Amino acid sequence: MASRTVPGDNVQPTRQDGQTESAVQPVPASTGIPDKDAYWSIEADDLLKRLDTSGSGLAASEAASRLAKFGRNTPGARSGTSALTIFVGQFRSPLVLILIFAAGVSAFVGEGQEAAIIGAIVLASCVLSFTQEYGASRATEALKQRVSHKVIVLRDGVECAINAEDIVPGDVIRLSAGNLIPADGVILDARDFNVSEAVLTGETFPVVKTPGRSPPEAPVAHRSNAVFTGTSVRSGTATVLAAATGDRTEFASIAAALERRIPETGFARGIRRFGYLMTEIMLVIVIIVFFANLLLHRPLIESLLFSLALAVGLTPELLPAIISVTLARGARAMAANGVIVRRLDAIENLGSMDLLCTDKTGTLTEGVIHLDGWLDVDGNPSTDILLWARLNATMQTGLKNPLDEAIASAQGDDVATLRSFTKVDEIPYDFIRKRLSVVVHHNGAEDLLITKGAVQNVLEVCSFVRTANGLEPLGDTHRAAIDEKFRRWSADGYRVLGMAIRRFESRGAFSRKDETDLAFAGFLLFLDPPKQGIKEALSALAHRGIAVKVISGDNRYVAAHLATAVGLRAERIMTGEDLSKLTKTALFAAVQHTDLFVEIDPNQKERIVEAYRSRGHVVGYMGDGINDAPALHEADIGISVDTAVDVAREAADIILLRQDLGVLVRGVDDGRKTFANTMKYISITTSANFGNMISMAAASLFLPFLPLLAAQILLNNFLSDIPSLAIAGDNVDPDQSRRPRRWDIGFVRRFMVGFGLVSSLFDFATFAFLLFFAHATAAAFQTAWFVESLLTELAIVLIVRTHKAFWTSRPSPLLAWLTLAVAGVAIVIPYVPFAAYFGFVPLPLPVLVGLVAITALYLLASEATKRWFFDHEKHHPHRMRSSRTVAG
Repeated sequence: MASRTVPGDNVQPTRQDGQTESAVQPVPASTGIPDKDAYWSIEADDLLKRLDTSGSGLAASEAASRLAKFGRNTPGARSGTSALTIFVGQFRSPLVLILIFAAGVSAFVGEGQEAAIIGAIVLASCVLSFTQEYGASRATEALKQRVSHKVIVLRDGVECAINAEDIVPGDVIRLSAGNLIPADGVILDARDFNVSEAVLTGETFPVVKTPGRSPPEAPVAHRSNAVFTGTSVRSGTATVLAAATGDRTEFASIAAALERRIPETGFARGIRRFGYLMTEIMLVIVIIVFFANLLLHRPLIESLLFSLALAVGLTPELLPAIISVTLARGARAMAANGVIVRRLDAIENLGSMDLLCTDKTGTLTEGVIHLDGWLDVDGNPSTDILLWARLNATMQTGLKNPLDEAIASAQGDDVATLRSFTKVDEIPYDFIRKRLSVVVHHNGAEDLLITKGAVQNVLEVCSFVRTANGLEPLGDTHRAAIDEKFRRWSADGYRVLGMAIRRFESRGAFSRKDETDLAFAGFLLFLDPPKQGIKEALSALAHRGIAVKVISGDNRYVAAHLATAVGLRAERIMTGEDLSKLTKTALFAAVQHTDLFVEIDPNQKERIVEAYRSRGHVVGYMGDGINDAPALHEADIGISVDTAVDVAREAADIILLRQDLGVLVRGVDDGRKTFANTMKYISITTSANFGNMISMAAASLFLPFLPLLAAQILLNNFLSDIPSLAIAGDNVDPDQSRRPRRWDIGFVRRFMVGFGLVSSLFDFATFAFLLFFAHATAAAFQTAWFVESLLTELAIVLIVRTHKAFWTSRPSPLLAWLTLAVAGVAIVIPYVPFAAYFGFVPLPLPVLVGLVAITALYLLASEATKRWFFDHEKHHPHRMRSSRTVAG
């Protein structure tokens, strides 16, 4: 059993208010804080002196001074979100670097005007991207602060909650079950303190931590008196002295590796594959066009600039900014609806989710558990059972749970009766025994061990039964009667716990070995009714293509009763015992035909989530407990609530401000809208740009001049991207939020080629009009086609943003006005004073009218193509998933 005091510590006198005398004495300013090396090998008293602190903590002023000296308690500097870093990051794009190189070459060979124009357009694009991305990063940081990690510390001798980032060396921290440990330090005081160190050591089972010393050379796994940042408390309580924070922690040394272990989301994978596709097409076009122009004896620099401009024109270079803005806007919308996003790229997974795994307590039920019965083995009310239950619940110091709170708040024995008992020891709850025992002493009598827990787990350590006639051996008849009552009450929706007792000769310490030969005494009945409106929330999820699977530690009868009450299927049930007998492959096959998972060990939750993911489902897992963390990590989208334990909140991607499936439904809708708008940009840019670039590449091989100058291509690309900045706030048709949506690069490729060919067809029609009807010169041809290609790129925005007829789906006002404004610029730009710098010449009115007419025909043809395309996709079953992936 862990010691309650530091070896050699002089216990300080305690005042009536519960604080030590030194609590009122602020710690003086530090004169020298030692390095963290081997702090675990130093006596606690000595370490307190060397850190210039005390068991009552630091003074607030001293803590502020140390925070300024040592910096924030975060592993690694957070410079990645500074304005300068984000701005410089805009120039790291390979395409931007290529253009800067090309501009430098132009200036070197005497093409100063060309170099200046290219440089100005590149700078404008980077500034545009920076303003969007920086705004998005600021908004995201603000949202994360709403669910920041809080820690209880002693400051000026008083317990207070602060952000984990504000912990400094010398702080005294209070820890309990469910807490994430915020700093490296040594234990000053502990009680049944077990810590999960899997994040550092890979060891699955919790390790016991006690005050004391460890050898200086001891590795992390063998420092039994020390705790480390990022690990979590599984049970018990402790007071810890922080010795190392921020970059000086063990966690910081492996933080980069941990970041790399975060699995790639489907959204990120789709973006990466899309980048590969664009790169392949770009390389082919650049190489072919460049060498073809050289064979046509065109100037080297002009051919190089044209080829590079083609590549830039094809590539959606604003994609990173568009994604950042769209996701950040989606995160803000979700926050307004009670959903905080901790990891932006998880928004796409939330929209893609087709299966939600959840516990029942607090999600399907009210989560406010009431103690409805305290009954003896015959089923009669018993004041003894209530008294023992209250002693067990109020005196235990381990993991707090709603059942103990329900017992403590139940009407019964007065406070004086409870205070007449003194606590001797406790045997904390764990998820294997599923029992909690407390030993009490009363008025010189024998010690009384009181055990409560799952009925079967309590029965397995009982040899007797306490009846009205006294103690009797626990035989088959008694077992059958207990089991019958348990089943009947469970089938009525009650959560049933068993109570057992045993008396011992007085002594100081007890262990799990003493949980034997107990006398089964009775039952505790709890009721947690279904949540108001839960049927409607489950129906809304089903309407959106999301199935719900309940994973519960409760028995099959309670779970089945609740599932039936809220409208879920409960015919096919798998117990934890059944699951433990299945191999990974067998579980993979079995989960698809299971409605409820009951009597599940917390360690089995991760296996269930993994099995569903292996079957191709995008799985969301909703949990708020200590043992939910592995399943939250394993799921595609981890969902928790702001009242969850630290370890669950930190493992989650999404935090609900209310434990309500209705809030989650709104979050799913926002996630799908965010994904839809992101895909709109990709659809718009690829469908128009691909066709235009193919047309230009082809035209450059047959025309005696370049169809567009490099600067004109870049200007076209820049102007066509401006309306795209409004896509993040565009309206989304309801039918695009009804089903889960996923990336499919094959669909993107088919979409790009299909609409690109239509675009090229009208480009060639424009070429014919300009050459054979307008008899355009080289400058007039380039000007006219610049106008036409820009107009068609703007027109396609209105077409592909929706699956409906474009005139029945209204775009957002900002998108509509920006599109119209840029279209106006496209028409007037040949007539402005600086037009000559870009090689533009004024266009005759008949030519302008002809271009507008071609654009109108293109718009109608694209609408017809869209209808044919989506109808064709729907008639190919293997493409059904693909048809749901593109937003417009």
